[in-house]
Amino acid sequence: MRNLWIFISRYNAFFLFFIFFLIGVYLTVKNNAYQRSATLNSTNEVVGTAYERLNVFKRYLNLGVVNDSLASENAKLKTKLLALTTVDSTKEVQVIDTVTNQQYTYLAAKVVKNSITLRNNVMTINKGTLDGIETGMAVISPQRGVVGFIRDVSAHLATIQSLLHKDTKISVVIKKDNALGSLVWGDNNFDIRKAFIKEVPNHIKMNVGDTVVTSGFGQFPEGILVGKLSKTNIATNDNFLSAELNLFNDFSTLQYVYVIKNKLAKEQQLLETPVKAK
Repeated sequence: MRNLWIFISRYNAFFLFFIFFLIGVYLTVKNNAYQRSATLNSTNEVVGTAYERLNVFKRYLNLGVVNDSLASENAKLKTKLLALTTVDSTKEVQVIDTVTNQQYTYLAAKVVKNSITLRNNVMTINKGTLDGIETGMAVISPQRGVVGFIRDVSAHLATIQSLLHKDTKISVVIKKDNALGSLVWGDNNFDIRKAFIKEVPNHIKMNVGDTVVTSGFGQFPEGILVGKLSKTNIATNDNFLSAELNLFNDFSTLQYVYVIKNKLAKEQQLLETPVKAK
């Protein structure tokens, strides 16, 4: 306290000047209409700017909630779009009955953990059995690129066996001629932007830039984007060819994914499971 009094007494002239200055400004503003108007306008502008910046900051803090909402809404829209464009090949008409004819639905999920530097990469999402998630379900990105398959599920969380995993194998086709092949990863020094399509019949002509999509022979719907060929006609020791492709997905930036629910999955699995001899 003593030091404070010493400081005030040493700079008393400055403090007196500051006090009289404030009084002078107050009297000037109070007794002059022009100065009062100018001061109010300036004050309003300063306060308005402060509120605007505060609102920008608040909106930034709420981006997570907004993103979750947008992802959920996108999943609903994708499901509706899929229903409107599903075709009944026997009648060649559009099917709009979402109850009886829609095979696939989408569920948005947020990625809460992701690995991309391992030989077997796995990611975790914030949806589980309480949301209808089951092992084996296909997962795609918001850009409709292949991500992987659901591996393990708990009540509120699930893990995804990423495409960047040595055991992941997905049936794909070269879009231009529906040439069938298998998508794998790992023969390319673990480059997260590249993969391989293998087991392509050796009479198929592949060109750099050809688009590769899912075949529909599995949990993935037909036509989900995978990538574009970057190196073709890689010879193997059998009667098939391989090709390298650039993946559409950037796995290092994935924040949201869509889990695809296939309502015919269990029926197909039961039908295709060999019956054990009694």
